[in-house]
Amino acid sequence: MTVEKTRTGYSAYAEKFPVYTAGKSLEELKSNILEALNLYLVRKGKTVAEEDLRITLDLQQFFEFYKVINAKALSERIGMNQSLLAQYIKGIKKPSPKQATRILKGVQQVGKELASIRFIL
Repeated sequence: MTVEKTRTGYSAYAEKFPVYTAGKSLEELKSNILEALNLYLVRKGKTVAEEDLRITLDLQQFFEFYKVINAKALSERIGMNQSLLAQYIKGIKKPSPKQATRILKGVQQVGKELASIRFIL
């Protein structure tokens, strides 16, 4: 599903199916996406679960939703100029596919590290 920011929230569309939906937040949108896809697929006897979803966001939308990720720290981690990353995030510049992959890999690495952390209880 490709997600786009709108004046009232978010919209999403599937490239493989004639499915479109919207939501005020990304969480609401995910729920609406599942409902819309499953309504479409019910005729085919298939269903989709949340783990089956692949949602595509642009950098601006990603950093707006995941404000917990510090762009300055991420730029240092991936060896990218902080100002350049900020321009990508603000939509002033569009990253090349190579740069977008570099940023995505950095974010995914942070996610893997966070997922493996355990606290002493």
